[in-house]
Amino acid sequence: MGKLAARSLRYRIGGFAATFLALFIGATLVMACGGLMETGIRNNVPPQRLAGADLLVTGDRTHTVATSKKHKKATTLPERVEIPAGLVEKVRAVPGVRGATGERTFDAAVLSGTTTVTAQAHGWESAALTPYALTSGNAPARGEVVLDAATARRAGATTGDRVRIAAHGGSAAYRVSGVAAAQGVPQATLFFAAADAAALSGRPETVADIAVTLAPGAHPDDVREGIRQALADNSVTLLSGDDRGAVEHPEAPQGGEDLVALSGVVGGLVILVAAFVVAGTVALSAQQRSRELALLRAIGTTTRQLRRMLLGETLMVMALAGAAAWPAGPLVGRRLYDTLVDSGMIADTVQFRQGWIPAMPAYGALLLTAVLGGLLGSVRAVRAKPVEALGEAAVQKPGLHPVRIAAGLLFLAGTVALALVTALVLRGPVAASTAGPTVMCCAIALALLGPWFTKLVTLLLHWPVRLLTGPAGRLAALNCRARTAKMAAIATPVMLASAIATGNLYLQTTTAAVADKAFADNLRADAVLTSAAGGVDPALLAQVRALPSVAGASAYVTSAAHTEKPHDGDENKKGLPLQGVSAEGVAQTLAVKASAGSLDGLRGNAIALPETVAHRMHRTVGDTITLRMGDGERADVRVVALFKGREGFDTALTSAELLAPHTTAGLPAQLLVRAAAGDRDRLTAELATLAARHPGLKVMDRDALTAAHAQNSRTQASVNYLIIGMLVAYTALSVVNTTAVAVGNRRKEFALQRLTGATRGQVMRMMTVEGVLVAVVGLLLGAAAAASTLVPFGYALGGAGTVSGPPEIALTVIGAAAALTLAATLVPTWWALRSRPVEAARA
Repeated sequence: MGKLAARSLRYRIGGFAATFLALFIGATLVMACGGLMETGIRNNVPPQRLAGADLLVTGDRTHTVATSKKHKKATTLPERVEIPAGLVEKVRAVPGVRGATGERTFDAAVLSGTTTVTAQAHGWESAALTPYALTSGNAPARGEVVLDAATARRAGATTGDRVRIAAHGGSAAYRVSGVAAAQGVPQATLFFAAADAAALSGRPETVADIAVTLAPGAHPDDVREGIRQALADNSVTLLSGDDRGAVEHPEAPQGGEDLVALSGVVGGLVILVAAFVVAGTVALSAQQRSRELALLRAIGTTTRQLRRMLLGETLMVMALAGAAAWPAGPLVGRRLYDTLVDSGMIADTVQFRQGWIPAMPAYGALLLTAVLGGLLGSVRAVRAKPVEALGEAAVQKPGLHPVRIAAGLLFLAGTVALALVTALVLRGPVAASTAGPTVMCCAIALALLGPWFTKLVTLLLHWPVRLLTGPAGRLAALNCRARTAKMAAIATPVMLASAIATGNLYLQTTTAAVADKAFADNLRADAVLTSAAGGVDPALLAQVRALPSVAGASAYVTSAAHTEKPHDGDENKKGLPLQGVSAEGVAQTLAVKASAGSLDGLRGNAIALPETVAHRMHRTVGDTITLRMGDGERADVRVVALFKGREGFDTALTSAELLAPHTTAGLPAQLLVRAAAGDRDRLTAELATLAARHPGLKVMDRDALTAAHAQNSRTQASVNYLIIGMLVAYTALSVVNTTAVAVGNRRKEFALQRLTGATRGQVMRMMTVEGVLVAVVGLLLGAAAAASTLVPFGYALGGAGTVSGPPEIALTVIGAAAALTLAATLVPTWWALRSRPVEAARA
């Protein structure tokens, strides 16, 4: 049977091209996702500025939370965890340590006329770790700064000039004592004298990390163990190698986790779609060869031999597809990596890595897809009895295999279950976690039970098609009714593509719209004050409130915390979002009203909880809860108020003076300002005057702030659009494949029609109607699958009409599906009609 399979490939290259393309693209995408997963797992961030440090001692950002009474999960704290400055001397005293440098890291900005250059600032003692070398000038003393060459060039500053630098909520003029340069450090960098760096960091008693260099001949493991023993009473982490880069880029660990999750989800979806695409193309190819297979059955070929031949053909095509995917996978993976970097999901400092390991699961998935698709696609071809084989070759048998029926009904039940959970159990955007898989579950069910649903839709469209399209339409409608199985094979990829595109795109646009609306509804401020770097000095609140046009002002800072007492499993999985505000201005600047207690009590260690969170914790006004703040510190806070939060956006309110010190910046990020009645324009002018007296301070109005939030949402959504685009493009290719294969093998039918008097134009019109009918069937089934996601999600958001998004999405999906189906139908038809009818009839 192997020789027969090889000969079949040799003489049916066109028929197997569809299977090859499906397997090749599937393997390429899975291999590319494997490369992204390897990149996320390794999460290599080579050190740049700290390349000269052999070891780094940093605060432990790993926190273990209890997700249930029996299960725990390690998570990464959202803020930087600083360590006491006194530990530097302990590390320096460890045998084998040549030097230990306490690193201070904080945001700063060089203000030069209309140019603002944001940078990271450090003490000059850390410059030797890169190393930075002075190209001009000297090391900084008090009141002086060293700029890196790129920053000096952008700011137009040279040695001896005075520049204004904003940091830690203020700004001051510094003399440029020198300009330094280093290889391979793209980050803009400033260096201050040690005393200035300690003051500007806002935390003179702590350091961000301790950079350790080893003495000649010292063994790293011995030094590491010595440091561990010396700091046994402190929660620290020792890093070496590429792990040191995570200190420079603290966002890298979270980006790696997101990358692993994303690649796993996309790879799984690609394998799932590929299995259906391959099964459809194999089944269609087997149907076109029904007479050949019937003859083999009639002369004594067993079902096992026939299945072995068809599976052998698929495996041979798989081997060719795997060989072609080997060089293509890393190229596509690199392209996806670049796109994710551009979207901001991962830092550009994370190294893309794709070795031979991702190829193994990719080839395993390729083998699984080929075997599963081959077996599913060849079921009908091999199960006929020898006596019935020749008759079955001429007549379509409409029945479905019992296993296929059972699987289809199982997925339909899963669709109903997911839809009910989405609509009745979950609330807010979190419902997208079950709404997303619903569309795939429903699409799989419709694909498995395709002939049933296709026959039903065809019957409903039969008479309208006959009435509207004349004789050509009547013949097309009869063809579709007589070829339900083949029509279902063609309509299935149309259904998959339209369901994935419509369901997921509108799910994404709706989620973004709800988030933007929640942000806008919660914001009552008319203007916002922000800083070029390092946060806003809360002392400015008194000056802002003194302005005649101000009705209220509040500091504003965000972070997240984990509840340690009482246990809250739902919150602990992701952390409880926190907003730090000022009690005197929260009522005027945020749309939050207390249902119990008072927001005036948000001072010191106080918290206001959404009612849903308080209910889960069994806490009310006056009770105390223990939080693990974003920097790892514990805080006992008293509940002073409850409020009705927006479903899906459960964010607690704390005092800004409590939350700000537990963030990386250490200061409020913004000052929210509410204008007095009718004084919005006057407020903007007065705030602009105030900002002019405080260089580095910036004023944004409400519209600019909501637009910036919406832009951030769109940037994050671009990753999801990329995933959807990949899957839709893959399924769109299968539309072309299956349609072209199905039409290309009807040459004899077209020839017989022409010999009985039909013209080329009439055959083309008939096939046009067939193509439109197939597209309509696929789009209607795809709309049903998309509705299984969007309708329950709409109820979860407060009503079925909540789903939002531009109508251009639906119009584009409809137009693209119709254009692809018609092109894949008419081009092979035109090609088949080029030959003479007598010659085609003999084929």
